[in-house]
Amino acid sequence: MTTLTVPARPAVRSGGPSPVSAVGLEIRKSLSTRSGKSVAFAAAALTPAIAAMLSLTGEPLDEVRGPIAALGMVTGLILITLGVLATATEWSHRTAETTFLLEPRRGRVVLAKYVAVAVMGAVIAAVAAAATAAVLYVVPGVGDPSWAGASLAIGISIAAGAAFAVIGAGVGAAFANTPAALTGLYLTILGAMPALRIWKPEVADALDPSNATLQLATGDGTTAHALTMVGWVVVTAVAGVVLTRRRAVS
Repeated sequence: MTTLTVPARPAVRSGGPSPVSAVGLEIRKSLSTRSGKSVAFAAAALTPAIAAMLSLTGEPLDEVRGPIAALGMVTGLILITLGVLATATEWSHRTAETTFLLEPRRGRVVLAKYVAVAVMGAVIAAVAAAATAAVLYVVPGVGDPSWAGASLAIGISIAAGAAFAVIGAGVGAAFANTPAALTGLYLTILGAMPALRIWKPEVADALDPSNATLQLATGDGTTAHALTMVGWVVVTAVAGVVLTRRRAVS
């Protein structure tokens, strides 16, 4: 009696890279371009340079948490650009079709980009904050300021770096256009919010992410300021995922 043997079915690998590999890939993609490298370098190096210039004015500082907090906010605002470039350039450079062909689950791709820019934002902000603190500690021009609250300012600066990078990525994914996303974000944060503060300061205080960062980093923040940052991250991130999933790829 002849026995027929059925060949074993080959194991089929699930499509797309693992979540960790996807995040690593997005980090490499962001830092492989000239614009990505330039933004990362500017975010890490600009605030220590500003701290060094401030120390040359000869004006002694009473405390360092204020300068660290303010310069940490500057770093976060620069990192918005890194986030926008991570998502919007997929559409501006017409690479979205290839990206989503390799991984059709668009939500997973966008989430990987969010995690990637959050990691990069936190690391870059940590480098910038540490370098800024080192400059303020080493350069004699700042006098002998108090370091009370410095660790909080550094910690909030790092968190803000991650948050602003994700905000940029969410808006970049939503707009799918780099200039429009950057213009819209910076006009809103640096233009509309200060103008709103003149007429409706209580509304601006509840909506302004840069002010929320500054307040939290200096130790004057409240739960409302933390919710402001969380709200910006959640709203922009969700908008980026929803609109990316609905957008036609041509």
